[in-house]
Amino acid sequence: MSAIVLWSVVLLPAVAGAGLAVIGSLGRRGVGLERAASPVAVTAAALTLGLTLVAASQRSSVDIAFMAGSSFGLGVDALSALLLPMVASVTLLVLVFATADIRESQARFHGLMLLFAASALLTVTATTLPVLLLAWEVMGATSYGLIAFWWREERRVGSGLTAFLTTRAADLGLYAAAGAALAGGAGLRLPDLVDASAGWRDVVALGVLVAALGKAAQLPFSFWLSRAMDGPSPVSALLHSAAMVAMGGYLLLRTAPLLDVTGWAATTAAWVGALTALVLGAVAVAQTDLKQLLAASTSAQLGFVVLGAGVGAVAGGSAHLVAHAATKALLFLVAGAWLSALGTKRLSALQGAGRSWPLVGVAATFGALSLAGVVPLSLWATKDAVLAGALEKSAALYVVGLAAAGLSAAYAGKMLFLIWRPARVDAETAYDDEEAGTRRVDLLQKVPLVLLAVGAAVLGVLAVPPVSDSLRRALGDQATPTASLLELVTSAALALVVLCVVALTRLPEPRVLAGWLGLEFLAHAALVRPTVWLSDRLARFDDHVLDRGVTGTAVALLQLGRRASAFDLDVVDRVAESLAGGTRRLGVLARRPQTGQLQHYYVQAVAAIAVVAVVLVVVR
Repeated sequence: MSAIVLWSVVLLPAVAGAGLAVIGSLGRRGVGLERAASPVAVTAAALTLGLTLVAASQRSSVDIAFMAGSSFGLGVDALSALLLPMVASVTLLVLVFATADIRESQARFHGLMLLFAASALLTVTATTLPVLLLAWEVMGATSYGLIAFWWREERRVGSGLTAFLTTRAADLGLYAAAGAALAGGAGLRLPDLVDASAGWRDVVALGVLVAALGKAAQLPFSFWLSRAMDGPSPVSALLHSAAMVAMGGYLLLRTAPLLDVTGWAATTAAWVGALTALVLGAVAVAQTDLKQLLAASTSAQLGFVVLGAGVGAVAGGSAHLVAHAATKALLFLVAGAWLSALGTKRLSALQGAGRSWPLVGVAATFGALSLAGVVPLSLWATKDAVLAGALEKSAALYVVGLAAAGLSAAYAGKMLFLIWRPARVDAETAYDDEEAGTRRVDLLQKVPLVLLAVGAAVLGVLAVPPVSDSLRRALGDQATPTASLLELVTSAALALVVLCVVALTRLPEPRVLAGWLGLEFLAHAALVRPTVWLSDRLARFDDHVLDRGVTGTAVALLQLGRRASAFDLDVVDRVAESLAGGTRRLGVLARRPQTGQLQHYYVQAVAAIAVVAVVLVVVR
């Protein structure tokens, strides 16, 4: 029974999503079924949430023979038991919000969202690399479809391609890791990767690290997350909180023992995470678009998760991942609610939006204060649980992480104080620059905000004793130190000081930071343009050298064939015909003596004997 539940966790949203996606592809023929898309998707998500709770309590596993040395395995342990309900609950709330937010192509949208969620659930329960690779393939494909959902706009399609190609390029590391694991004798089970032989183990760790950093939008891959903001707001809410980006951090938490045993991989992960949290935090501060601010903050906050995996603070990183999921889903849905109501997501145009819609404003306040690390909201305690592990490893690492925490308060405060300031007199003129606003927020948009605001307020309990002690025991993370009272007070005071500074001053918005450090331009300059240039040169070589060579060879062979044909007709055939004619004439001559009369044969015999006798005489 437990195996059936575990399979149902993945198959229910996958099958429902595939069915809705097929309906969406029918065009006009499927218009009559479009109305059922939202209820079906929400029902499937609700049932999936219930199944994840059952699966988390049963801790079941399933293994199916797949290939020699590996199986197609699913399983639920302490880490996946924590994350499964998180993915399912955020998916449900986002789909409820989307019911009111997405007005067109609902079947296609909800189908892709369910498939996207199913791939995240499959990632969380994967115990072998083949399952993980399957999940990441589906996740990458559906992310492209969702980011480029409004496919009639060229930029959105381009953004989907940028996100897809960037993450897929990093995903090649996972394939390299699978090959190295087999070559190193470890097999393809995730817990067994640490058993690969020394040289191959480093290759496995490098492949996993690159793949995870790409999915988690860490440096230098972060720019794809900026382009992903061209997707619908519910897509951003799920992608940034509980699905694609979160799965990169989850993979590193899952493989933390592998990172640790290699040494260099853990250190690399820790510093990449810390520097991403710091640098992308500065990028977030410089943004003038709410979704871009939240996108940069996602890279920064996932940096804390990656940092936790690098320093072995698996419990702290897991708690931060869960708390961030609720917080970031909340803030992206807030951005989506204001975008549909006001037709804009520019920060300057959203001034006073909290006063116009108090419930949305209060929900945004909970999310922003949690993001800032204000006591006692969620991300305050979870950040410190990670930073405590960083302090044990390196004081410099802790300082960088603490500075990144300060920047969290800066970009959260920038948003928070702006939405509560009195609206400008000419505010209406700043609206509707992206779409026609409805000037209302529906009930189905408000309900998820309230529930997620509760999560943003209370999920920090995962990093507070005695819950944190139980979580650390379940995850086998007792060796990592807990945050001291001084560390907790320091981070809380830092958040308040930074918020006060933000309230009193205008934060700088350098163009280089607002443009995400030009990372996309650098990627194009270093990789895309050289690749296109090389492809163009190879195409020209193919057209002007290879094609001409092939064509010339074909022409020469054709001419040779024609000459061979002429030689055959003019020489070989004539010789053959002459030989045949001569043979035929000899045959005619040979038949003439054959008269059938005995006296003729006697005469021929006498003549032959005479000839022989003459020859003998002459020879002698």
